[in-house]
Amino acid sequence: MRFFAPPVPSPALSRRRFLVLSGAAGAGLTLGLPAVRAAAQPAAAAGEAPFAAYLRIAPDNTVTVLSAHLEMGQGAYSGVATLVAEELGAAPAQIRVDGAAGNPKLYGNLAWGGAMQGTGGSTAMTSSFERYRRAGATARAMLVAAAADQWGVPAGEITVEGGVISHASGRRATFGELAESAARLPVPAEVSLKDPKDWTLIGSETFRRVDSADKSTGRQAYTIDVRLPGMLTAVVAHPPRFGGTVRSFDATAAKAVKGVVDVVQISRGVAVIAEHTWAAMKGREALTVEWNLEAAEGRGSAELMAEYKRLAAEPPTAVADRRGDAGAAFAGAARVVEATYEFPYLAHAALEPLDAVARREGDVLEVWGGHQMPDLYQAMAAEIAGVSPENVRLHVMMTGGGFGRRATPDADVIVEAVECAKAIGWRAPVKVLWTREDDMAGGRYRPMYLHAVRAAIDANGNPLAWQHRIVGQSIVANTPFAALIKDGVDVTSVEGVSGTPYAIPNFTAELTTTSNGVPVLWWRSVGHTHTAYAMETMIDALAKAAERDPVEYRRALLKDHPRHLRVLDLAAEKAGWSEPLTPGRFRGVAVHESFSTVVAEVAEIAVDDKGGFRVERVVCAVDCGVAINPDQIRAQMEGGIGFGLGAVLHSQITLTEGEVDQGNFDTYEVLRFSEMPRVEVHIVPSTAPPTGAGEPGVPPIGPAVANALAAAGRAVNVLPLAQGA
Repeated sequence: MRFFAPPVPSPALSRRRFLVLSGAAGAGLTLGLPAVRAAAQPAAAAGEAPFAAYLRIAPDNTVTVLSAHLEMGQGAYSGVATLVAEELGAAPAQIRVDGAAGNPKLYGNLAWGGAMQGTGGSTAMTSSFERYRRAGATARAMLVAAAADQWGVPAGEITVEGGVISHASGRRATFGELAESAARLPVPAEVSLKDPKDWTLIGSETFRRVDSADKSTGRQAYTIDVRLPGMLTAVVAHPPRFGGTVRSFDATAAKAVKGVVDVVQISRGVAVIAEHTWAAMKGREALTVEWNLEAAEGRGSAELMAEYKRLAAEPPTAVADRRGDAGAAFAGAARVVEATYEFPYLAHAALEPLDAVARREGDVLEVWGGHQMPDLYQAMAAEIAGVSPENVRLHVMMTGGGFGRRATPDADVIVEAVECAKAIGWRAPVKVLWTREDDMAGGRYRPMYLHAVRAAIDANGNPLAWQHRIVGQSIVANTPFAALIKDGVDVTSVEGVSGTPYAIPNFTAELTTTSNGVPVLWWRSVGHTHTAYAMETMIDALAKAAERDPVEYRRALLKDHPRHLRVLDLAAEKAGWSEPLTPGRFRGVAVHESFSTVVAEVAEIAVDDKGGFRVERVVCAVDCGVAINPDQIRAQMEGGIGFGLGAVLHSQITLTEGEVDQGNFDTYEVLRFSEMPRVEVHIVPSTAPPTGAGEPGVPPIGPAVANALAAAGRAVNVLPLAQGA
């Protein structure tokens, strides 16, 4: 998911001095780094402390890294831990990671300009790469200085490895033994970072995920596992149609359910608050609510798509990209290829449904949750509770999947938890839980889109002109991120089409932004989820019309883009693209850049004699800059391929008269284990700064599979493929 413009290199550090905070004896060493500010970001107000810790070294020799980025399964915690451990000289086993929040000047996402903390757009490592290494290097320098002082030896003779500080004389000490002494020393104004040739953890398989053991054994705690003394649980009855409101309700039967404590109206529905989840759910079943649906969205998916098709035939509302004169170029075309693509609404369907816990004691409000945008949630929670944002303490919990759903501009589940606790007079902590059905019908979907594409080739088969019109909702309109709309264009609607790397001399990308009552949101890889499909399947269609090999056709069009060529060539080579396939097997290829990372994928399918098919193998090549944790990058590519494959094969959210048809995984299908193909991932070696890995594996899989199907004689332009095939 993306909130701001494509990631850019982090701005230079405005200050490099760290603050060392030392508590009582034995408190250890805590290091913080001043925030890196974009030029337009104002300095901290007088009296405001612009520091907080990045890492803590305790007397027991544990090193706790405070991560500015949320862990939702993508490996952000392990990434920042690797960066710190590399420069600190720590042993991986001594590293712990906690989520940090509450100080945007320290934890602001540098890829977004540094003014706001948040995790998205596959920017965690881009934002963390320098500052977390520098935190580790500074701590190392201070520990070495403490050892040199105690031992009476030159600092240059001291080595640090595996969490142990040593000297040739035989002197040895752990970090924990020296932490308190180090905290009393002057902080170095400048530190040197390791030369990449000296890295032992970055780029290696040595550093295993910090969360794998607890997750594998069931010890990992998520928000759904939070238990507080006296805590109550709430579920909320939401309107059956988007935009509906409560007219009235009768809580008599609900309150008669054993365990139900209260029934209260909140801003988005009626909450049933109980001693435990089952009682809350049964109480909601007994609740009677009269809804006001006068302003609610009452149309179904078919009606909405019919409107999109009508709009696609009319002049667009905005032009996103234009070079040359595509309209005129069609007049000289040897052949014109046209296609219309239909993409459904998609739910995030994360393993852990939405949840949050709120508790207020005095003037302090605490909120537990998967805080993907902490600053925003802190401000909204403070407003509801009537306290200052500084009095809102956020507990950042690991999240059982997110895919963009935990980053809601309206802070939906956070708001509900705080409102419920407030409605009962703050007399008990309240956990709000959304069931799977709540989540599936709760909106914030990947928008439905329509693409209408016309492309022309000349007598030699080369692309001559391309007209591309996109119709769909904006995910940022009327949100705090509306600045992403420029000249009427929501950049997330057209990313992946606008600015295409393909050498097409006459190119136009147009957008018509629709408005309806269905709430939409970023979904893993955002606009690239649909733009890559349309672009890459149309490129294949042009290659077929030109009677050219799809890989060779792309090579010619990408000759000025070496990163794209490298991944394309690597994927084709490892897939054996030039080798013949056995009867009934077909290959398709796609290459796409998203979040500053370029990925090529080759899908191999087997078609049976009944018209069915199975994706047997996917070969993936990725260029994401420095591979901090290669195994995690492979895992993200594999996971992205599985996630995207399930979506293009099966997933869709449909509406009938405004009500969502799907409720659980029996009706909203995702990929089954039995359908997961064999996946091979190849990482292009690079010394460039790291770019995204969490999302870029998703966009190419759909068109790669679709292109394999087209090679088998079954072009599909209506998703999901199981419906359109």
